[in-house]
Amino acid sequence: MSDRLLGKRYQLQEIIGTGAMGRVYRAKDILLGGVPVAVKFLALSVENKKMRLKERFEREAKTCALLGQKSIHIVRVMDYGVDENSTPFYVMEYLHGRSLSNIIRDDQISLSRFLNLVRQICLGLQCAHDGISVDGKVCPIIHRDIKPSNMLAINDPSFGELVKVLDFGIAKLLLSDTQQTNYYLGTLAYSSPEQMEGKELDNRSDIYSLGVMMFEMLTGKMPLIPENHSFGGWYKVHHYKAPRPFSEVELKFQLPVELENLVMKCLAKQASERPQSISEILKSLASIEERYQNSQFRTNTDTNHNLDDKTDVAAFAPTVKANFNQDNQLNTNTSVCNDEILRQAVWPKDKPIADIVFPQNIEVNGKSTPALWVMLPQIEIHKRLVCTRYNQFLFITAPHPMLLWITVIYHRQFGAKWLPYYLDLKTNTGKDTVTLLGKTGYYRLVFFGRENPSKCSHILLSSIAPVQRQRLLDWVNISHQKVSSAKPQFSKNLLQAEYHKIKPQILAKLQGINTDSPFDLSA
Repeated sequence: MSDRLLGKRYQLQEIIGTGAMGRVYRAKDILLGGVPVAVKFLALSVENKKMRLKERFEREAKTCALLGQKSIHIVRVMDYGVDENSTPFYVMEYLHGRSLSNIIRDDQISLSRFLNLVRQICLGLQCAHDGISVDGKVCPIIHRDIKPSNMLAINDPSFGELVKVLDFGIAKLLLSDTQQTNYYLGTLAYSSPEQMEGKELDNRSDIYSLGVMMFEMLTGKMPLIPENHSFGGWYKVHHYKAPRPFSEVELKFQLPVELENLVMKCLAKQASERPQSISEILKSLASIEERYQNSQFRTNTDTNHNLDDKTDVAAFAPTVKANFNQDNQLNTNTSVCNDEILRQAVWPKDKPIADIVFPQNIEVNGKSTPALWVMLPQIEIHKRLVCTRYNQFLFITAPHPMLLWITVIYHRQFGAKWLPYYLDLKTNTGKDTVTLLGKTGYYRLVFFGRENPSKCSHILLSSIAPVQRQRLLDWVNISHQKVSSAKPQFSKNLLQAEYHKIKPQILAKLQGINTDSPFDLSA
């Protein structure tokens, strides 16, 4: 099998997983220079007499491929087809990570980690339940097999522990291959009562399975235990036995009552008594996260009024971890250079007179240094000349390597001015800018007042933490190796969503600083 070439493109190497849904191989995409991929063969055959099934597979595969492009929390399907034995297959991104089942078995999941993992899983489910537009029709997708082994956690260079949901749509496709109208396909321990009855399912079935999985994540135990593990045994407990209360299970931390109630509501026997959408669950999680974050933040600010290079504050709600570092050791000659820049800098003729932000390097003493050019109303600039400065860089490798450069200038009285900019790391401009930021270790904020755009108004300096500098250089190298599988706008949209999630956490930290400081904070 290791010598088999699939579709004249994918060189199969070794089997990496098997299950009721099919088998998965690690492979190389020889047309893209040996890029690693995962190929999943489904446990069904699409023969000529089953053309309707073949058409259905192609439709489901297309839908799943679009789904992976829409959400970072769903594994990306990049190709699909049928092999010479009439067996359909998916080609997916190859991911290094740990399944949630292994994490539950080997780790003690903290409350903060639990909330982070579940929030990401819910975002993936929400995207699927909301539906994908295929050929002008919105198609909601129910997973039908939510369980820990279908959740993969990977270490992402920007987002930290990133969760991806596997195998969307496959259960429904496999069901279409059977002649039995009430045929059961799923995982007994996680199946909803209506799923075990063979009924038509909606999003609330996934919510029940999610409830089982959340209980297991928090306790390491299952909420329901049958007398035996037959279909009949599981059918009985899912239909008639109440889940065990959390009080009967030994916990390593105090569980918020709101979270207990949420999990138990998801486990309701009647679909009408569960949360009716993933959005409801996300709202509940956000409320719990906010209270948890506030209590953690109060503890941190009570004991750490001064920031130093080792201060580490978790941006709790998003998957990003924000590290705030103070650094005032910039080049002592920068003030002299700034005077020269103030005299010579001219607003580019190809840029509009408007509130915009863009990077453009500046020549200083014969050397190119990075700068972020900013045009704002003059009053907005003056309000924040004395300010705390913050920067953070978010990076995403797929479907297209893209970086979000976030700068915030904050004044306690006048608030924050957000200055984000996206850099495409498949372009020379993007790669050169990020490389220069990493090597230089700081950049200038070059301000122009909208009322007098012909003259540079002010210049501020913002340093970049050493660990972040190295990441920037690493990300350039990673982007060089990565192959884009979609338009840059897809990655931009994903980064924009993460940006909006972390803004409240960044602002909360900035608001906790006692004074407006000339120093800057970098993540």
